[in-house]
Amino acid sequence: MTGEGERWIDGDALERLVLDLAHFGATGETGVARLVYSLEWAAAQDQIAAWMTEAGLRVERDSVGNVWGYLDGAEGGQPIIATGSHIDSQNPGGRFDGALGVVAGITALAALRRRFGVPGPTLAAVSLVEEEASRFPAANFWGSRAIVGKIAPDEAKRLRGYDGVTMAEAMRDAGYDPARIDTAKRDDIGAFIELHIEQGPFLEHEDVAVGIVERITGYRQYLVTLEGTANHAGTTPMDLRRDAMAGAAEIISGVVNTAHRMGRPCVTTVGRMTVAPNERAVIPRQVAFTVDARSPDPAQRELLLARHEALMEEVAARRDLALHLRIDSDRQPIACDPALVAALSAAAAEAGITAMPMTSGAVHDAMQIAAMAPVAMVFVRSRGGISHAPEEYTSTADAAAGTEVLARALHRLAYQS
Repeated sequence: MTGEGERWIDGDALERLVLDLAHFGATGETGVARLVYSLEWAAAQDQIAAWMTEAGLRVERDSVGNVWGYLDGAEGGQPIIATGSHIDSQNPGGRFDGALGVVAGITALAALRRRFGVPGPTLAAVSLVEEEASRFPAANFWGSRAIVGKIAPDEAKRLRGYDGVTMAEAMRDAGYDPARIDTAKRDDIGAFIELHIEQGPFLEHEDVAVGIVERITGYRQYLVTLEGTANHAGTTPMDLRRDAMAGAAEIISGVVNTAHRMGRPCVTTVGRMTVAPNERAVIPRQVAFTVDARSPDPAQRELLLARHEALMEEVAARRDLALHLRIDSDRQPIACDPALVAALSAAAAEAGITAMPMTSGAVHDAMQIAAMAPVAMVFVRSRGGISHAPEEYTSTADAAAGTEVLARALHRLAYQS
């Protein structure tokens, strides 16, 4: 067996793939705007398919556009072991979020094929569709939800993007038939490991390149709408106002402070707001804003959500405002599979790579796949904890270390089992 210190992964080759993929949808010096079903996204998926073929993988595309590359195993008909992530980006995002996990999967499978030949169970690398919801609000995890059969029959027609185009229209423009979404559902995934940049500061703070995720956070995303009465800013007494902005300000401050007081790992964010009328001298009639509340601890998450909703109701009632709550997404925390976590830990030790156990504060496609298969995640260090921005950066050495751990874990699962 290959000993400690000898690396299976060529970091320079891995970096070239990351940089080459970043050309598709490049904005500015380091930014990427690669929205699902766009021309840039389609060209990037074509490139992914080409790299899979060059790596000796058998390539398939499913009905929503997920690209699969298979290293076929000797044990035909057995559940597959898959790895991968997504290549869609924020608008704009950076080069590494999601994309690193896709090229790492291809690189790991290519290394295993060269060194060890045919695995027992089939291995697969996958480039998933629309994790970010950067083109279509509430459409995140489109590809992984299709795999587990969680896309409603009429959802593609109902979802409308920020550009006004429906998901169904965008799919047809890219050559996919929304009537066939259900055929992307699978029942043959036996395990899924996703490599991703950390998107946070913990690995950098501890000066560790690789993290092994034990739990993925749960969250609830609301659209909160407060309705009051528009009126003159100078002639309406404070005690007679139905001021939607005043209510919004109180709620926003309150939910953020609630999470802060509850402490780590609770977090709450208000990220988008619309105001009507949006004028200097008019009391706003309506304010709508998003609330994103998260915790990886199930009981703590429920307490956080209960406190948020109680505050919203109390403020609205006291200020005589109509409150409308729409839950756009609601995910329970998940625990990563102990056997897969153990395989990753053993792989890191075998390679002589320090890897720390950690929790994911961001959500990932692995959460969706967990509905049908055991999952785990490998994190690699993000400089400054920055992500969802052109400035995000992961060094070649760190990316290679994470991919090394991934490859060796897949070797344990597919060649030594």
